[in-house]
Formats: sequence, C-alpha cells, structure tokens
Amino acid sequence: MAYEFDWSSIPNALPFLGQGLLVSLEITLTALVVGMVWGTLLAMMRLSGSTPLRWFATGYVNLFRAVPLVMVLLWFFLVIPQLLTGMFNLQPGTDVRMVSALVGFALFESAYYAEIIRAGIQSVSKGQMAAASALGLSYGQTMRLVILPQAMRNMLPLLLTQAIVLFQDTSLVYVSALADFFGAAYKVGDRDGRLVELLLFAGAVYFVLCFGLSRLVQSLQRKTAAH
Repeated sequence: MAYEFDWSSIPNALPFLGQGLLVSLEITLTALVVGMVWGTLLAMMRLSGSTPLRWFATGYVNLFRAVPLVMVLLWFFLVIPQLLTGMFNLQPGTDVRMVSALVGFALFESAYYAEIIRAGIQSVSKGQMAAASALGLSYGQTMRLVILPQAMRNMLPLLLTQAIVLFQDTSLVYVSALADFFGAAYKVGDRDGRLVELLLFAGAVYFVLCFGLSRLVQSLQRKTAAH
C-alpha cells in the first residue's frame, strides 16, 4: 500500500518550528562571532614567533579538527552543566543545554576559522608587513590596520561558506535534546505520526536557506575575483 502524505500537521506547528529555527540561528551567530574572534587570535598565535603560543594554537586546532563535532557536543553536554553548577551554585536540574551547545560550537568552529584566517593572513603580500614596519607601526597595529582588513576581504567567501556549514551542523544538537529547528521538526513529526512529512519540510527549509546563502557566496567570490 502506497504511503499517503498528510501535511496538515505543519501549519499548526509553525510557531514551534519558528522557535526552533531561532535556536539554530542563535547558535550559528554566536559560534560565528566567537569562532571568528577566537579563531583570529589562534591564527595569530600560529604565526607568531613565540614557540609556546605556536604550540598551544597548533595543538588546539589539531585537537578539534580531529574529533567529530557530535563527540565535542556530547563532551560539553556532560561537562558544562557540572562546571556551571559548581561555579554558580545552580539548582540541580537547571537547564544549561543551550549554554553547553553554544560553548561547544564556538570552540569547535574556532579551530576551522583559525585555519581559514591563517591562510587569509598568509595570502597578503609580505611586503605589506615590511612597509608597515618601515612606517613605525607595531606588530599589533600592522595586523589590525593593514594585514587583517586585506585578509578578511580575501577570505570572506570562505568564512561565509563555513557559516553555511555551521548552520547545517546545528542539527547535531539533538544529542542534548535541545529543540533546534531539526529537533522541533522531529518532535512534531513523532508526536503526530507524520515524521516523513516534517523531516521533508525541514529539509526543504534547510535547502532554501543554504542555497540562498551559497548564491550570495558565489556572488561575493565573483566580486572578489574582479578586484
């Protein structure tokens, strides 16, 4: 007997699905901002002349790039609640799943952004550094005012591509039972016995958002190449 599709659960579930989408976007934006800031610092450490800083940054990047994201999320889901409870005397049962997800994603993504940013910095001509030094700028001033602005322009398409991947990866927070967009769709589908329809709908939403962003990235790549 052929499967009969029934999409009637979706209209009533839209508010709940919308809340899940906001959770996914919040995780994406937080991990994007923190990941870029911490990733920039890690990239500068890897390029610095200080051996301890270089070793630390290299070890950090290699560790997080060698471990699956779902494993990192599980680690932080199990560890962060214990740390927060001990540090802030939280009541037992306090829901810190969102904090765990934000910390896990931010620290994981920073390892990938560090490599993108390091490559972007190295793409800038070494003559720029020499010229800035000749003008009397310090290393920090040179990176902030000369190198990083040029590097950011060169690597903007890669940064946005990684942001798309990050948004897709937010579906992995299901391991902590956090109601992101995918988790919300799964819960509604399981509740109403319409799991196929809800997962197809969730997949369509992911496709529309990610395809639109990928077109934006392609447009930026063409503009970057033109300059």
